[in-house]
Amino acid sequence: MKKPLKVLPKKRDLVELGVVLLIFSVIYFTGSQAEVFGKVQQAVLATGIINAGELDDIAKKDAEYDFMLVDENGTEFNAESLRGKTIFINIWATWCAPCVAEMPGINSLYNDLKNEEDIVFLMISHDKEFQTAKNWVARKGFDFPIYQLTTPLPDMYETNVIPTTVVISSKEKVIVKHTGMANYNTNRFKRLLMRK
Repeated sequence: MKKPLKVLPKKRDLVELGVVLLIFSVIYFTGSQAEVFGKVQQAVLATGIINAGELDDIAKKDAEYDFMLVDENGTEFNAESLRGKTIFINIWATWCAPCVAEMPGINSLYNDLKNEEDIVFLMISHDKEFQTAKNWVARKGFDFPIYQLTTPLPDMYETNVIPTTVVISSKEKVIVKHTGMANYNTNRFKRLLMRK
């Protein structure tokens, strides 16, 4: 009976394994996980299989405006001042890969609608340090304004999942609540936001 042949790894296999380990080490030690995995998830969003949509009528609720925010310049304001406007709220963080994935689409959506006076984007950073979010947005070249909460969100918007997106209509109803990443930069979603 013949002994089974012992297969030793080839030098090329060891080199390839070393390169893969090096790449993963660089990603891990530079803190680039969100960026790298965000890029992969952007490819998924590009397929259109995760497009956001409107809630069924039965799921729509009266919106609550009892929360305060601060903008990038340190100006605090009450969300109550936004009553009667369509509000796109996105809760995100720089360390969240799905958040990173959906940001280019949200930025394009913002740029398409930024001149609509009755549509407001509240990109609420969940980063511990607001400066981290400000630096990241500037580095990425995104145009939308970002905010940080100075009071808790009302319970109806609270979630343990980010990203979470909520849309409040001009008629003061929550018409979208989506947890997880989605593609919002679609013609259908733009029409939803522009509905009076």
